[in-house]
Amino acid sequence: MADPNERIEVEAQDARAGATPGVTRYVLGISLILIVAIFAFLILR
Repeated sequence: MADPNERIEVEAQDARAGATPGVTRYVLGISLILIVAIFAFLILR
């Protein structure tokens, strides 16, 4: 039986169980720019 107090070390890639391509930062950036542009259009209209 394994010791419950024993430290478990797992590599970051194994802990994530997948790749992190970084697409989220582009989606967030583009969305932010679009929202600011839409609000600016609505205010200056």
